[in-house]
Amino acid sequence: MNPDTLTPFTLEQLQEELRRVKYRDGFLFALRNTIYGLITVAAVAVIVAVFVTPVLQIYGDSMTPTLDEGEVVVAVKGDSFKTGDVIAFYYNNKILIKRVIAQPGEWVNIDPDGTVYVNNTEIDEPYVSGKSMGECDLILPYQVPESRIFVMGDHRDVSIDSRSRSIGCVASEQIVGKVVFRIWPLNALGSVR
Repeated sequence: MNPDTLTPFTLEQLQEELRRVKYRDGFLFALRNTIYGLITVAAVAVIVAVFVTPVLQIYGDSMTPTLDEGEVVVAVKGDSFKTGDVIAFYYNNKILIKRVIAQPGEWVNIDPDGTVYVNNTEIDEPYVSGKSMGECDLILPYQVPESRIFVMGDHRDVSIDSRSRSIGCVASEQIVGKVVFRIWPLNALGSVR
């Protein structure tokens, strides 16, 4: 190139180029920070969802009228559950949701009409719309083994639960957590009891 044919830049052109380069660098810096921020938020959300508060969708109708198919609930990790709590647990690579009926060492008995007794005391079950013996192949009264929890669905006619030897009582290592809150649909938003 011939130096005589080059046109010199004016001070305004240099300042404009400098502003353009600074703007581009600032934009790239902001974009990079935004992407890093989104990745961090997503990673934290996944960690919380997996280890602290799993989010679960209801399939089936074994927990109606308490929980309906398609609803989305939040469970809280823990190891202390009482009779009446709704828990989620692993069974054959699925997550089932049922209600705690009896603790380790307690005796469960079920009348033919579906009335449930724990340690010879009828339990109050306002969440059950219709009592039923359901699918039960246990010899009653039944003592809950150590480190296990006896669970039943609220829709006793269709629920397959601890009354069936195929599922049996739930071991503590199977438990995902206590179902505490319904987040979908929005018109049913609230705690799960």
